[in-house]
Amino acid sequence: MSGIKARWELILIPPLLLTVVLLVASQFIFIKGSFHKDLGYGDLSTTYELVNYVRAFSDPYYLDVLLLSINVSATATVLTMVCAVPVAYIIARMTSRWAMLFLALVVVAQFVTIAIKVLGLIVLFSPDGIVNRLFLALGLIEETFTILGTFPGVITGLMYYSLGFAVLLIYSVILTIPRSLEEAAQIHGAGRFNVYRRIIMPLAAPGTVICSLMVFNISIGGFASTALIGAGKILTLPVIVQRSVIVNYNYGMGAALAVILLLSVILINLFSVWMVHRFRRGKAMTV
Repeated sequence: MSGIKARWELILIPPLLLTVVLLVASQFIFIKGSFHKDLGYGDLSTTYELVNYVRAFSDPYYLDVLLLSINVSATATVLTMVCAVPVAYIIARMTSRWAMLFLALVVVAQFVTIAIKVLGLIVLFSPDGIVNRLFLALGLIEETFTILGTFPGVITGLMYYSLGFAVLLIYSVILTIPRSLEEAAQIHGAGRFNVYRRIIMPLAAPGTVICSLMVFNISIGGFASTALIGAGKILTLPVIVQRSVIVNYNYGMGAALAVILLLSVILINLFSVWMVHRFRRGKAMTV
């Protein structure tokens, strides 16, 4: 058995190496290009300098875009987790065959490309879309509205894209929590809310944190949702990088902004993990 396991591990080495090489090569090109000044029309200087980073950190425009990107991603992450955790818990605790059906629907929805999902949202929330017609019929609104070029619209697009991933991850975490713990707590008089707060949430906390970071990483790097729904009015860092490289041919500046985005994500993830470890250590000392 150990020989078979070793052979399977050897099979995984080539795709793993290919993934690492492609990742390192692409990031190396971006990092290297970020230290060259743009000369116009896609040309870069041959000398290494920090002009792109000085411009990025000294120009309030780029700093505002970075803060907006973090704000949008954090908001989308919180709202996604608020929706994903209850849904995942309900599916995980369902005993009928409907659970597998709901789970299959979540999985199938993830195979739909982000462009199609975003275009579907635009149609649903268009002035003549189903949502506006329904709200008008119920008397909830007096005039039609649109999500294009709005902060809530971009948040909705990011949530729609990452919600399925979050549900699947939290679902797998909930399955690792024995149902007997909930039953024992209920036998001793604990209500559903207290069972969820005192048992489910603490045991699922590590997986929830990891899932939140994953959703945040997906959201802050999301381009299609922000570009299509933002309609040029909500500009996050991925959109600015795309414009710098594709529209303005400023490869050096685009590379520098991409590196700043990558470093920001890494620092936020490390800080979040550090805060969680510190919180759990402090809580363990008080017990």
